[in-house]
Amino acid sequence: MFGFRKKSPAAAASDSDQTRARLDHGLKRTREGVFSQLRSLFGGDQQLDPGILDDFEDHLLTADLGIRVTTEIMDDIRARVRKKAITTPDQLMDELQAALIRILEPVCVPLEIPENSRPFLIMMIGVNGVGKTTTIGKLARLFMQQGASVMLAAGDTFRAAAIEQLQVWGERNQVPVISQVSGSDSAAVIYDALQSARARGTDILIADTAGRLHTRHNLMQELQKVMRVVDKFDSGLPRETLLVLDATTGQNALVQAQEFHQVVGITGIVLTKLDGTARGGIVFALARELGIPIRFIGVGEQLDDLRPFDAEAFVGALLMERS
Repeated sequence: MFGFRKKSPAAAASDSDQTRARLDHGLKRTREGVFSQLRSLFGGDQQLDPGILDDFEDHLLTADLGIRVTTEIMDDIRARVRKKAITTPDQLMDELQAALIRILEPVCVPLEIPENSRPFLIMMIGVNGVGKTTTIGKLARLFMQQGASVMLAAGDTFRAAAIEQLQVWGERNQVPVISQVSGSDSAAVIYDALQSARARGTDILIADTAGRLHTRHNLMQELQKVMRVVDKFDSGLPRETLLVLDATTGQNALVQAQEFHQVVGITGIVLTKLDGTARGGIVFALARELGIPIRFIGVGEQLDDLRPFDAEAFVGALLMERS
């Protein structure tokens, strides 16, 4: 099984240290922009009065946690304050950390790929500009490090540049890329890639698709066509439909996810560009509103900055005291 669970204790510890270090650096803007300010609300022997709790709530909303998540957390905190179960700022921050981890734990589900499913298809969807092609290149590298053979399909045939970009990633990772000329039928490209991957016994086929505006009905229909063609190739083909979202778009990322999920049924999310936003709390809104597994997060430009999602490490990086 290819995935991100089965590692030796030493390898797991090393990976955990790397994840925390990269999260520490990658989430710096969100941490300094909002979450570090939470502690600054409390000065000296500041009491947890209603005014302070209101300011605390405003900061959570500013971080793009969303109204539902923020209300849920604050209702619980206010109830505990009234019962004197929370009396100090440290206890308040501890409760916030525990609440945030509880929200993320249900969607912290690593992607695991059975070894006997050749090829395992990963369909990559998302609007233009979210970092989809770059994410494909980074995913290919991750899977190769796990010992899997990988092939790429250049299904974004609407943009010639997208085909070229994917071919560059193929060269960098030394993996084959199945492509046709710009303007070709995307579904046909992916079908050809499936045939090639099966013939070669390739473990994982990562298929790019055209950047889809979730508001463009005709393009969404084209994406549905791709899914039908995949079913025609093999209706029982094991697959993952990964939606790539740009964290810097905040609540709009949630809207995109809802629309795509309604049309094609998302099985996993990749949240990119977390290093470029001070409002990384959108991950909590996605978790609570959709409940779809968050498979990977991107916290930088380097190949190793795409990491399997770890709820505890993520929350820990947001709430750490030093910046």
